[in-house]
Amino acid sequence: MNVTIALTMFWVPVRRICHWGPLTALGIIKCVTFMTVHCSSMWWPPTDTIGGCLNSGIFLVFSLLTLYNFLNAIYEGPGYLPLHWRPEKEEAEEFLQYCNTCEGYKAPRSHHCRKCKRCVMKMDHHCPWINNCVGHLNHTHFTLFLFFAVCGCLQASVVLSCSLYRAINRVWYLYYGTGHEPIVYLSMSTLAFCVFCLGLSIGVVLAVGMLLYFQMRAILRNQTGIEDWIVEKAKHRRLGSDSVFIYPYNLGWKKNFIQVINLSCTPAGDGIEWPVCAGCDQYSLTREQQEQKAEKRVRARPYQAISDYSGSWVPITQGWRVLCHPPFTDEPRIRLHRGDNVMVTRWRRYWLFGERLLNDETAPRQRGWFPRRCVVEVDGGSGEPVPDRKRK
Repeated sequence: MNVTIALTMFWVPVRRICHWGPLTALGIIKCVTFMTVHCSSMWWPPTDTIGGCLNSGIFLVFSLLTLYNFLNAIYEGPGYLPLHWRPEKEEAEEFLQYCNTCEGYKAPRSHHCRKCKRCVMKMDHHCPWINNCVGHLNHTHFTLFLFFAVCGCLQASVVLSCSLYRAINRVWYLYYGTGHEPIVYLSMSTLAFCVFCLGLSIGVVLAVGMLLYFQMRAILRNQTGIEDWIVEKAKHRRLGSDSVFIYPYNLGWKKNFIQVINLSCTPAGDGIEWPVCAGCDQYSLTREQQEQKAEKRVRARPYQAISDYSGSWVPITQGWRVLCHPPFTDEPRIRLHRGDNVMVTRWRRYWLFGERLLNDETAPRQRGWFPRRCVVEVDGGSGEPVPDRKRK
């Protein structure tokens, strides 16, 4: 029994990092760090001048802080709601959504992650680079990881660019230089690796810098990526009416910032109850979610599968139009068999999103995308096919 517990304690953290996302991120950090330190030792030697020492020291600090916050974002986790969670006041249950997988209610700002298979507190998104969700507990570390990664790679881009220029023009400096310029020597293999690492560092600055921008915007507005979509639909529902939806968690950018970013890297609050602005309560957003889901159920239409679909993300057998126009989302695809019934809630030109209707009520829900050509809309009462209506 003790051996089993020991193996479990060893395997759980290893499994978290043994994924293409964390391994790729660690590989990028290692490559860029190694090459930058190597080039810095020739381009601006830390042993010769104070400036060279500061340059290398600052870069190593950026690299270590990137790695530290990266690992903390992975292992700290976003914070999960306890299984079978219920609010303290029973009357509050009517304002909350129920999670069939976790067999409990979802606290305000909590959402179920199908990849983590748990309800996540203040879920922003599931990030493959950390193989975990970004949520209440690790939002600080994740944001700092992005910030130090961008700073480190920005410095690395300058160092590698200058070193590459010096290495390519090494002979010119030897013959026509003053003799005081640093000589950077790179073999063919290290030259190729330097170009590769320069591409990585520039790519990180651009891609991760954009992600950092979105995270900072979310923090300053106190509005997660999922809540962006909820608020957008809430405003769309009220177009043409006098009512206005007030987002309850925006307390002003200063208070919003302090809730997430602080010296202790510990987020404010317990992840269940949140301070709200005037005119709102703890369940303002959850009530809006319930109304949106009720409208979605009204819009849902019954469809029946007329051909099989394997659930593949690359449906070669479904035709080139289906293959070349996939829904740009990481939401799942569902397998369909001829005769299956599906309730469709979203329409695209070549794809539909819906829930497969199962006879077993205890079975987990199967929701996802599938090709439009595999199904036909049926009359809810008679079960007869009806003319297909194109929806956006």
